[in-house]
Amino acid sequence: MRKIFCYISFCLLFCSAGSLSASTLLIPMDNTQTNHLKAYGIAYWVLQNGIEVDWLLNYRGGSFSSPYLEDIESECRIRGVSFVVISDTQYTGILLEIADNASNTDVIKLHKAPKVAVYTPPSKLPWDDAVTLALTYAEIPYDKIYDKEIMEGKLLQYDWLHLHHEDFTGQFGKFWHAYKEFAWYKDDVKNQQELAASLGFSKVSQCKLAVVKKICEYVAGGGFLFAMCSAPDSFDVALAADGVDICETMFDGDPMDPQAQAKLNYDNCLAFTDFKISTNPYEYEISDIDVTAKRKVKENSDYFVLFEFSAKWDPVPTMLCQNHERIIKAFMGQSTAFNKDRLKPNVLVMGENKSIGEVKYIHGDYGKGTWTFYGGHDPEDYRHFVGDPATELDLHSNSPGYRLILNNILFPAAKKKKLKT
Repeated sequence: MRKIFCYISFCLLFCSAGSLSASTLLIPMDNTQTNHLKAYGIAYWVLQNGIEVDWLLNYRGGSFSSPYLEDIESECRIRGVSFVVISDTQYTGILLEIADNASNTDVIKLHKAPKVAVYTPPSKLPWDDAVTLALTYAEIPYDKIYDKEIMEGKLLQYDWLHLHHEDFTGQFGKFWHAYKEFAWYKDDVKNQQELAASLGFSKVSQCKLAVVKKICEYVAGGGFLFAMCSAPDSFDVALAADGVDICETMFDGDPMDPQAQAKLNYDNCLAFTDFKISTNPYEYEISDIDVTAKRKVKENSDYFVLFEFSAKWDPVPTMLCQNHERIIKAFMGQSTAFNKDRLKPNVLVMGENKSIGEVKYIHGDYGKGTWTFYGGHDPEDYRHFVGDPATELDLHSNSPGYRLILNNILFPAAKKKKLKT
């Protein structure tokens, strides 16, 4: 009853504020913004309270606006988010400017706070995850789910799913060579094997494949999938290897199929094709989708460039690329970036380093839903090693690399126009 009363009071406050002041609260997302990451949390919080948010694509870095309320102003101040209060007449002028056909801008209505799930193991592993760091810092709520919940059908409760740093091929991240004597690795293998057995599978690889198929069903039905680091390429490799043993003895207790490469079915994959899997258990790599091993670029010159799309004609990639910077610092991971030659023809590239032929940020449709893959582990930690401390986002509150993650969080909230091709 208290929650309902607060909600009614909030709505009454909105109505009275609108009638008295008729003003708009604008959250700029250009370089004047003091905390870009927490600004996404404000937008989410407003949506949670039943009020629509305007996302002003390409206007001052992808700004947000809502009807003015003292409660929203107070929340911005508490979280350290910059804002300006303008009259509705001034806001109408901004909307007219945005509507001009000569301006590469548009307005997208955000109408409902998406329910967010993060696919992450219940056991603690010696690395963090950029998405959970971003969600926590921005104060956006999320639930943790894993294989058991997905096999039980609970994924359908959510609008948006992120895949934590994961190896869906059943090779435990190919960590065996470097970490097989470490307690965390032994515990992870044991936990994964016990979980697979409890779900009726004799191998972890079989369990992961079943999970991947369930996730594909979720996306095909209209879900939104986002993945980083090792998850994107291992996801597609698992799909391609349906019915094929690509795991050596130390991973699943029996030898891999010597004809595994020839038996891969790329038609099953979301994003990648014609890739070669790594059959060497001593190699810290899953396939040649990832470019980490062959890239020769120094950290101080490692960048990728965001594409600029037409806000009025291609609103989907425009939303996903909203930023105050177009040239973004690159960062490494188990899968650092994707080999451009391994992309399917229908994959949309949104960020790349063209000079070295690698793509960092890609997107595509699958059934009624969409997927977005982002290469690398942590946008503010160039080389994040196993056991490194988590990134302190208070030190990176204006991170353009982290903004790409949070664009994806709000994406399901949008009343989207159909992407034109």
